[in-house]
Amino acid sequence: MTISRTKKLVGVTAAAGILLALAGCGSAPEDNPTSTGDAGPKVEGFTPCIVSDDGGFNDKSFNQSALEGMQKAAKELGVDLKQAESESANDYAPNLENLVADGCTFIISVGFKLSAATVDSALANPDLEYAIIDDWADNKGAKNDDGTDKGDGKTDAPNIKPLLFDTVQAAYLGGYAAAAWSAQSGVNSVGTVGGIPIPPVTIFMDGFIDGVEKYNEDKGADVATYGWDVDAQTGQFTNNFDANDDSKQAMQTALDQGVDVLLPVGGPIYQSAAQAIRDTDNGAVMLGVDSDIAVSDPSVADLVLVSIMKRIDSAVYDATMAAANDEFDVAPYVGTLENDGVGLSSFHDFESQLPDGLTDELDALKEQIISGDLEVTSPSSP
Repeated sequence: MTISRTKKLVGVTAAAGILLALAGCGSAPEDNPTSTGDAGPKVEGFTPCIVSDDGGFNDKSFNQSALEGMQKAAKELGVDLKQAESESANDYAPNLENLVADGCTFIISVGFKLSAATVDSALANPDLEYAIIDDWADNKGAKNDDGTDKGDGKTDAPNIKPLLFDTVQAAYLGGYAAAAWSAQSGVNSVGTVGGIPIPPVTIFMDGFIDGVEKYNEDKGADVATYGWDVDAQTGQFTNNFDANDDSKQAMQTALDQGVDVLLPVGGPIYQSAAQAIRDTDNGAVMLGVDSDIAVSDPSVADLVLVSIMKRIDSAVYDATMAAANDEFDVAPYVGTLENDGVGLSSFHDFESQLPDGLTDELDALKEQIISGDLEVTSPSSP
C-alpha cells in the first residue's frame, strides 16, 4: 500500500516550530529542531514524529538509536521532527494522540509495547503513515493456548509498516565470539540474562546459545552455557528493562555460576550487568545489544567485548526518507546480515586480545549464513 500525498519543495527557513500545549495525559510533543545549514530543500507538509517506549530516549540503546535515525533524516530533509517520550505504558495512547493533534504525518513507535496503541491510532487516522519497531502490529485474530492474541499473520491496520530484525544471525556470531573468548581464558563458561521473555529478546538468546554450540562443534571445545534453553525456550530474566537492584541481582547470579562472558538482553539492563561485573571483579566481560554500547556509553567500554547490533537507526532513517518522498509502503522491513540490518560491532580495544584467526572465522560464518549454506534461525525470527 502506498499513501500518496502532495509535497512541494520550498526554500529552507530557520524558523523554530511552535510547541502546542495539548490537553490530556502523556507528554506534549517536543519539537526537535534540526540544523538546516547542511539540509536540502524543505519538504513542505511532512512532519516526522517518534514516540518512545517507557525506557525513554536516553537509554543509550533501543530508543536512542531510533531517535538518532529520525534526527538524521529530518536534518537532511530540512524539517523539524516532533518527539514524545513515554514514562509508563499509560503514556502510549495519549502520546500518540498528541502527536496526531500536533500535525504529524509520519509516526514511528519504538517497540512492541506500543503495538496496541499504535494500531488504534492508525485505524483512527487512515490518512497518516505509521511504522513500528520490532513488532508486526498483529494483535487480533487467533489465540494462544493461554488466551492471549497471537495474530492472524497480517498487520491490524493497513497504514503501518513493521520494522523487524532477524537478530538471531548476528547473535550467532556473538555467541561464537563469546565462546572463543571464554575458551581462551580457560573459564569455558558463558551466560545470558534477558529482560522480558518476548521475541525481540529471546531471538538474541537463541542465536547466542547456538553460536556457542557451533564453536564447540568446530573446535571440539566444551564451553558451557547458562541462562537460556533453546529447545525449551526458557531461561533467566530480570522481568523488566530497568537498571535496578533486581536486574543487578540477576546478573550477579549469572556471574556466580562462573561465567566470564555475559550477554544482557534488554536495553538499560546492560548497566546492571556492568555494575555486577565491576563488583565481582573476576575479569568478566559482556556483550552489548541493539547499539554499539562501547560507543553509545563510553563508561562501560572497558567491559564490552563486542555488541550485537540491530541497525535501528538505519531502518528508521530509510523509512522516514521514503515517507517524505511519497515512497512509503507497508511491506515489512527485515534487517539481516545480507542487508546490513544486523551485525557485530568492532571489538574496539579488545581487538588485539582476540584468539588468533577469530575475526576470519566470523567473516566466514557470516558469508555462510548469507549464502544459506549455514541455516541460522529462531522461533522468534520475523
